[in-house]
Amino acid sequence: MSHHNVDERLHDRKFVRTFFTTPTAEQGEDDSAKKLRSAIGLRGMQAPDVWVPDNEDATAPNMRDEGAANIAEVVAEGGADFPGEIHPRVVWHRDSPETRYRGFQHMLEIADPDNGAVSHIDGFVIPEVGDIDDWKKADEFITIVETEHGLEEGSLAMSVIIEGGAAELAMGKLRDEMGKADNNLQRLFLLVDGEVDYTKDMRAITPTGALPEWKELRHNTSRGASAAGLIAVDGPFDDIRDVAGYRERITANNAMGMLGIWSLTPGQVVEANKAPLPPESGYWLIEAGDREVELTQDGDVWEYTGDRIELEEDGDGYELEIAGDERTLTADELREELVDLTAYVPSLNDVVDSMEEFEAAKEAGRGAIAMTRATTVRIDGIEVEISSDRMWDEATYQAMMTPVALFQDVYENRPDQHDDLADLYDADVLERAMAVGN
Repeated sequence: MSHHNVDERLHDRKFVRTFFTTPTAEQGEDDSAKKLRSAIGLRGMQAPDVWVPDNEDATAPNMRDEGAANIAEVVAEGGADFPGEIHPRVVWHRDSPETRYRGFQHMLEIADPDNGAVSHIDGFVIPEVGDIDDWKKADEFITIVETEHGLEEGSLAMSVIIEGGAAELAMGKLRDEMGKADNNLQRLFLLVDGEVDYTKDMRAITPTGALPEWKELRHNTSRGASAAGLIAVDGPFDDIRDVAGYRERITANNAMGMLGIWSLTPGQVVEANKAPLPPESGYWLIEAGDREVELTQDGDVWEYTGDRIELEEDGDGYELEIAGDERTLTADELREELVDLTAYVPSLNDVVDSMEEFEAAKEAGRGAIAMTRATTVRIDGIEVEISSDRMWDEATYQAMMTPVALFQDVYENRPDQHDDLADLYDADVLERAMAVGN
């Protein structure tokens, strides 16, 4: 076996934006596999990075045997052309040997080469895991499935759903356990939060019954993934009409290094596939009281058009009022205040420009350079020129590489999204973005 660092990501995909679940069998339909057939036909931005035919919670218990057969049939037919990875979720429970045995039977059936699906199955998703010994049981079952069917040991990935305190603590043991001779835990791929069951396991109570934010769980999952070379994915966002809320959740997750999220509908898949990609054109934000709003571009000037910030000239100086809070400022103080209140969201082109500039400076023997960002802001007809400097060194460059690396990973692994990306970005930018860091 080749030796590698535990925290190195070894999978085909270094990034997973979307984890899309589909019921595997529904009663009362002429074709109980209808939803699976529809999902395996998704392409472009509607198709997830990881598709999860869900033989656990999304499928009624008395339909799960049929569900396993449906997965094998539908994946055998359409798996070769599906652009994402395919990881069915089977039943499992840390407290129930019967449930674990049933999940094992389902894996045996889905992975049976005679059923024609296994060459398109990338792995399995194991829910309701407990402590690290329970993870090893699931891993061993997958090893037995591989052995039974003459598949290469470790060729099927294993992803787990973190749905309780024991599983959350188990993530901290992965570095010590992965790579030991008597397990195949290197097959681990995704760590996925399951906030609904986690809330139950933690005995959490909220006045409205809404799920807590569980920011710590999401951070711990991201940390666990980083330490063990895995990928962190957030759980389901079940208010499927609240697109803005879903976007906010993704933005908060991305800031913690959790770059994937569960998607329940093709609409959510589109949102989550696009969200981590840098925007096509850059724009300025301003803090208006308790919210950040986008400024409107007018030629070279960025204008605030809301009513929460007011600005007027007052003798030699200015009067600035933000959400009812009024201050008198000199021209210099106003400029400083606006530099503090505004922030720039760079486009892919801007990011690539900065990366290239830093690469050139490094070639020329300079380790750190100042990057200047300047613009003119207009509020109530008054124009103020602002500019700020940011020091870039190797660490800044590496951190800024993450969105570019994500973009490169998508471009390489999802040719079905090239047209969508070509609609978003100029050909020249695409080409330069693919060259950065290489």
